Amino acid sequence: MINILVVEDDRNTKKLMEVILNNHGFSHFSASNGVEALDVLDNQLIDLIILDIMMPKMDGYELTRLLRENNINIPILMVTAKQLLEDKKKGFIVGTDDYMTKPVDEEEMILRIKALLRRAKIVTDHQLVSGKVVLDYDSLSVIYQDDRQMLPQKEFYLLYKLLSYPDKIFTRLQLMDEIWGMDSETNENSVNVHINRLRKRFENYHEFEIVTIRGLGYKGVWKK
Repeated sequence: MINILVVEDDRNTKKLMEVILNNHGFSHFSASNGVEALDVLDNQLIDLIILDIMMPKMDGYELTRLLRENNINIPILMVTAKQLLEDKKKGFIVGTDDYMTKPVDEEEMILRIKALLRRAKIVTDHQLVSGKVVLDYDSLSVIYQDDRQMLPQKEFYLLYKLLSYPDKIFTRLQLMDEIWGMDSETNENSVNVHINRLRKRFENYHEFEIVTIRGLGYKGVWKK
């Protein structure tokens, strides 16, 4: 069971979030401020934190900063009425993973929670798993049933990046900077070449594909 900590001082908002989490099969704990949240974290295994900003005793910014300074990397989703860009920037600077503004849209919140949990598992396990396909970061391998393919480093990193963020569009320049580094003399054509190699290598795999977005770049797609 996934345990989510809701840190929110408004009773009605907290109750609404708890109902939403219950409806989607998540276990939850609650706190009314950062100090109470620390007590919960001392006694419970928490997988994700939903965090308001404006709270008494210890606000969301301070709690996030404190957790990150102590190398506690639990995914944090800030949900707040503060909508200004500088508020969001401050949230990301202190270490939040995602940011939503109130009023909360239930479907959007659940999608964001699932995305954060998926990324946290990828980081922890060094593996990306969907159905019978496993991308193992440590061995640069793609495993499907009894078939294991060890990829050249750049090819693997490219595939891993695209499939870690399914349906997110990356430009060729973004991928080039991410995989080869900003100081590399590699040009955008190298990205195209590696994409074509990956497509050829996995042309018989029906679990995922790399889609070209004309005029923009590429995205990875997991098929159901």
